[in-house]
Amino acid sequence: MGRDRYKIFDQKRPHFFTCTVVNWLPIFANPAMVSKIYKCWEYLQQEERLIIFGYVIMENHLHLIASSPTNLRKEIAAFRSYTAKQIIDSLKEKKAKNLLRQLKENKLKHRRDRTYQLWQQGSHPKVILSKKMMLQKLTYMHNNPVKRGYVDDPTHWRYSSARDYSGMEGLIKVTLFQ
Repeated sequence: MGRDRYKIFDQKRPHFFTCTVVNWLPIFANPAMVSKIYKCWEYLQQEERLIIFGYVIMENHLHLIASSPTNLRKEIAAFRSYTAKQIIDSLKEKKAKNLLRQLKENKLKHRRDRTYQLWQQGSHPKVILSKKMMLQKLTYMHNNPVKRGYVDDPTHWRYSSARDYSGMEGLIKVTLFQ
């Protein structure tokens, strides 16, 4: 199948994204690293550059459903670039030599503009075409920690919009899909 299926063709529609850490490294097992994701999302929301409908952050990847009133492709690229820099800088400060070594070893060889690579290439955007598809993606995301055996109920996973959809307060503003 061609690479076209992973392009953003309709900038205004919500898209489902998966962002995976290279080599599935458990970077987000550390709450300080998760906070860097939230801070970036909050900034993009405050600047009215990103609308978040749902998300889950696992130890080595995240899923996000988002749209943008401006340019979704550009905003996701900005999110990935900024968070990679912030997380790598933090790992350098903490002298996390083992993780930095792995991020260096897993960098794509043709990427000569950097020493480390945090995210696997691509975020595999999938346009949300219907209410049924939106609900399926939200259910899939929210049940990710349950399937992994981390929690028994999706609302018990703090790094997820499952709480928002259950009428509870989440950790970041989410635009609920009706």
